[in-house]
Amino acid sequence: MAIMEPPVEPRARRLFGGSARALGDLATNPFRADRDRIVGSPFFTRLGGVTQVVSPGGSGLLVHNRLTHSLKVAQVARAIAERLTADGRQRDLMEKLGGCDPDVVEAAALAHDLGHPPFGHLGERVLDRLARQRLGLADGFEGNAQSYRIVTSTEIRGAATTGLDLTAAVRAAMLKYPWTRLDHPDPHPRLMDPPPRGATAPFDDPDSGSVKFGAYRTELDDLRQARAPFAGRIADWQQTVEASVMDTADDIAYAIHDVEDFYRVGVLQQGAVAAELMAWQREGASLRAITDAALTTSARRPGAAIERLRRQLHRKDGWIADDDAFAAAVEHVRGELVEGLLALPFDGSIEAEQYVTRFSARWTTRFVDAITVVEQPSVRSGHVLLGPAQWHEVQVLKFVHHRFVLARPDLALHQRGQARLLGTLIEALLEWLLDPEEESRLPRRLHDLVELAEAELHPRTPDRIGKARGRAIVDFVAQLTDGQAVAMLDSLSGRSGALWTDAFVL
Repeated sequence: MAIMEPPVEPRARRLFGGSARALGDLATNPFRADRDRIVGSPFFTRLGGVTQVVSPGGSGLLVHNRLTHSLKVAQVARAIAERLTADGRQRDLMEKLGGCDPDVVEAAALAHDLGHPPFGHLGERVLDRLARQRLGLADGFEGNAQSYRIVTSTEIRGAATTGLDLTAAVRAAMLKYPWTRLDHPDPHPRLMDPPPRGATAPFDDPDSGSVKFGAYRTELDDLRQARAPFAGRIADWQQTVEASVMDTADDIAYAIHDVEDFYRVGVLQQGAVAAELMAWQREGASLRAITDAALTTSARRPGAAIERLRRQLHRKDGWIADDDAFAAAVEHVRGELVEGLLALPFDGSIEAEQYVTRFSARWTTRFVDAITVVEQPSVRSGHVLLGPAQWHEVQVLKFVHHRFVLARPDLALHQRGQARLLGTLIEALLEWLLDPEEESRLPRRLHDLVELAEAELHPRTPDRIGKARGRAIVDFVAQLTDGQAVAMLDSLSGRSGALWTDAFVL
C-alpha cells in the first residue's frame, strides 16, 4: 500500500512530494531519505572524477572536484537555512513564501551538480553546442537541466526508470532556473526587462533560448508538479526560498574555494593580484573617466579589468551595485587576500594548510552571517540574498578567479584539447550508433538511453529516432568522468592497448 500526495495545504504537499511513498518511509524524515538516495546514487559518486575548474591529475595537487564542491555547498546551504529558521522574523516570512527546511536545502545542494559533464563548465558549453548544432536537439544541453533529468528519469532503479523518487520539495529546491529553454513559463523569462539572472539569450544566437534553464521539455510536467505547491506564493519564474538558499551557497562556495584552490596550485600570485587591485584604488578616478571603448583598448593597463567589472555590475545589477560598497569590497579583498593569504606561497606545510582553512572559514562565516530574506526581491535576485557589502565582495573574489585563472593561455590550451576530445567522442559514438551491424554490441547503457529517449518523445515528432539517439548520446557522455571520457575515446580511436579494463565505461 502506498500513500499518494493528498490535495491539502501546500506545506503538506511539500512533505509528501510528487511520488508515491511507502508507509515505512513516513517513519523517518522523507527529506533525509531524499538526501540518502542522492548520496547513494552512482551519479553522485562519479562527481569525484569530474573537474571543477582544472583536473586534479593535471595540477598535481589536491583541488576541488564536483564531489567535494557539492559537499561544501551542502554544508554552507544547511548553515544558512539553520541560521534563517532560528530567526523568528525570517522564519515567518519564509513560511509565507513556502517554507525553508534545512534537510530540503541540504539534499538539493548535494544534487545540484549531478548532471555536470566531464571537464566542468567547458564540457557543458561544448555539449550544448554539439547537441544543438550536430544532433538537432532544440533543448541542447544544460548542466542544471541534466541534474533534474537524472533525478526524475535517467537514474534506473530496479525494473523501472523512475529517477530517484525525490519529494516535490527537494526537486523544486534544485531548480535554480525554474523555466525551460524556450517556452515555459509563458511569457518566457528571457523576454522580461530586465530578465532574471541566467534567462538571457546568448548574443550570438538570440533564437536559441535562455543560456541557463532548469529542465528540458521532457521533464516539464515534473517541473510543473514540483512547483505547484508554491503557486500564488512566489512568481512562476522565481526560485523557491530553498532553491535560493542553495543557489546563494553555491555562489559562496565558488567565490571562496576557487581562490583557495589556485593559491594551493601556485597560479594566484601576490604581485599580479596586488597590481590590479591597487592600481584601481590609486587611479580609480581617471579610470572612471575613460570611455568603454578606450577602456577595452587599454585591457593590459593595471586596474582596467576591475574597472570593467564595476561598470558591468552597474549595467546588469543596478538594483544593488554601489560604488562605495565596491570600493570597500576591493579594499577588504586586498587586505584579506593580497596581504593575507597570498603573502606567503603555499608550501604544503601544516601551518600553510591551517592558514588556508582559517581563510575559508572566516569568509564563509562572514557571508553566512550577512544573509537575509526579502519578500519582494529584484528580478535579478532570489528571496534569499547577501547584504550589499558581502555581495560586492563575492563579485570581487570571482573577478580574481576569472582574471588570474580562467583567462590564462595555458588553461585555454588545455581546455581546447578537452573540447576537441568531446567533439570527437560524440562523433565516434554517433557513428557506432548508426552502424546496423553493431546494434547488438552497443554499450548496454547507451542502448537503454535510446529506448528511454524514444519513449519520451511524441510518436509524431519529426525525426523521432534521430532525436532519441542524439539525446541518448548526450546523456551517455554527460555521465562519464573526465578519465572515462579520455579512456573511451582512446578505445574508440584504437589507441588503448588494454581490452577488458576498458569495459568499466560501458
